[in-house]
Amino acid sequence: MSQLEMKVPSPGESISEVEIATWLVSDGDYVQKDQAIAEVDSDKATLELPAEAAGVITLKAEEGDTIEVGSVCCLIDTSAKPPKVVEAPVPAPAAVAAPAPAAVSKPSSPTPAPVASTEHHASDHPSPAAKKLMADAGLKQGQVKGTGRDGRILKQDVLNALATGFEGASAQGWGGSRDVRREKMSMLRRKVAERLVGVKNETAMLTTFNEVDMKPVMDLRKKYKEAFREEHGVGLGFMSFFTKAVTHAISQFPAVNGTIDGKEVILPEYADIGIAVSSPKGLMVPVIRNAETLSLAEIEAEIKRLAIRARDGELAIEEMTGGTFTITNGGVFGSMLSTPIINPPQSAILGMHNIVERPVAINGQVEIRPVMYLALSYDHRIIDGKESVSFLYAIKEMIEQPERLLFTGKSPEEVLLGL
Repeated sequence: MSQLEMKVPSPGESISEVEIATWLVSDGDYVQKDQAIAEVDSDKATLELPAEAAGVITLKAEEGDTIEVGSVCCLIDTSAKPPKVVEAPVPAPAAVAAPAPAAVSKPSSPTPAPVASTEHHASDHPSPAAKKLMADAGLKQGQVKGTGRDGRILKQDVLNALATGFEGASAQGWGGSRDVRREKMSMLRRKVAERLVGVKNETAMLTTFNEVDMKPVMDLRKKYKEAFREEHGVGLGFMSFFTKAVTHAISQFPAVNGTIDGKEVILPEYADIGIAVSSPKGLMVPVIRNAETLSLAEIEAEIKRLAIRARDGELAIEEMTGGTFTITNGGVFGSMLSTPIINPPQSAILGMHNIVERPVAINGQVEIRPVMYLALSYDHRIIDGKESVSFLYAIKEMIEQPERLLFTGKSPEEVLLGL
């Protein structure tokens, strides 16, 4: 018997341990080379662990166990032979008999040849978030159909299934009991908690606010959204306008894009913008590289690509590291106003909120306009109050006058006059 010790590979720099989130195979199963056998949580992302060889697997860790990088997580017996596929026997042809003159039988349909199962090992297997939700709701595997990659059951699949109703599912809500439930925090959630507490303790964080009239952008979007979709194949949302406005504002106030490294300030000459997106694992921040060079259509396409990868749990660590500035949109969940927390080691973060019709003064007259509150949290150690307020006001001007986005934040008149 030849046993291969499969060790936990390093998911990325500075990661020393991972947590077994879900085993995708059972002890004693025969696995194929490169087949995903487990989902592991690091402090930055959830990754799939592929089998290094084909053979019978012996698990050496339980779900929820924390394992150091380089430790053995399972054994694979590479000398084991794959299980034989048992095919249904084909019946021998019956002896030819004299036809009965009075009866006319229907032609029998041919017996279909046995088809090898094409079902993927992940088919109808719940993700960790979906698994927890199914357990809480009393749902069993088979009651929910997966729509994720290779048939994986996602959290949204469970929510959709619960919306249709299931017999035997435990009722959720306050039942008058005094029971409590303890749940282990995922490694990702623990790391997020540590980082957020660190930001509060290690930075001089302040937040400045402003409001922006969204009518010009909304009118522009309404007028051209269909033509934009036909031309570029993606929808025209508000996030691309804000991302572009941020990159122009950064060119005017580079300290907002900087970081502190000891006694030095690092000022990147590019804008890698992190966009906070919701995923089954929680909030993640994939990064749009060199956003300052992209058009609105390219930004929208990249946001869509990263959001889909986040939803399906496919984001790589490289896609979530190295950002220089972050944008978060709490408005999609109904938030009116908040103070976003800086994503370290960055020095600033822009918070978008919901759009509400409010009475505002326009040329001495009261009008109803769609208004969004903006919040900029920043590290006062590197960014002065004047810079932060001016940065946020520059974004406000570009959103209220979208033509400024064509001239790196200036109005056409200012460009014409060389101002």
